[in-house]
Amino acid sequence: MTFQDAYDALLDRWGVPVEQLDIAGTHVNACGRLDAPPLVLLAGHGATSPVWFTVAPKLADRYRVYALDLPGDAGRSTAAPPRGVDDLITWLTAVLDGLKITQTTLCGHSYGAWIALTYSLAHPERVGRLALIDPTDCFTGLRVSYIARALPMLLRPSQRRYESFLRWETEGLPLDADWVRLAGLGTLEPTAKPVRPKRPNLEGLQADLLVVMAGKSKAHDPGTLAERASAAGASVVRLEAATHHSLPAAHGDELSEIFQERAEPAL
Repeated sequence: MTFQDAYDALLDRWGVPVEQLDIAGTHVNACGRLDAPPLVLLAGHGATSPVWFTVAPKLADRYRVYALDLPGDAGRSTAAPPRGVDDLITWLTAVLDGLKITQTTLCGHSYGAWIALTYSLAHPERVGRLALIDPTDCFTGLRVSYIARALPMLLRPSQRRYESFLRWETEGLPLDADWVRLAGLGTLEPTAKPVRPKRPNLEGLQADLLVVMAGKSKAHDPGTLAERASAAGASVVRLEAATHHSLPAAHGDELSEIFQERAEPAL
């Protein structure tokens, strides 16, 4: 199976009508009513937008959901890869402008959470609510043990190595075969180096902030993440059984329930 076949197979799992859009070279998978409040989803590095297959369909009756493929990453976006933070901010602004979104709920996982937070600080007028799912480089750095385990996969990428890494981090949790296949094939796609994250200064953050953390994350220390996110004024929800990479794919029910409970005033 090719990467594109695996991409379509997981997108078919959304189970709702999906409109595939090209916004200035950015591939967007959209679902939900056109007149519903917007929700923009940013996946983690290499995950691609179909990874929201357990989340987007459940939120499509309350939001107009837009899941983005990051330029330069695995996926279907063709825009020039961002080279720095300013490029990322310019890119996301262009996408929101192209979708005619003046203000949105912005949600990101992992590296996507860092992008979401960084953008919210740069353009507070564009983000009313911010949801960060087990965010990396936002409140705490990556564990040395996590980086060491990931290095062989990053230096010599292969489908087998990536799938092995996923299974190590998710500690035996049942993993969806379509998702694992797409993630593994994504490592073989031509990609650009991601913008290196710098932990942002949270002063000036105006968006209502929700942090959903994985209780068994191996990417960073969950306790430190919870402590620092709470100190920054975030509403913190801990999913005890989740790991960094099992979010969001394996926890759609919990995440959609959290969204419905916590984001109600914005609807």
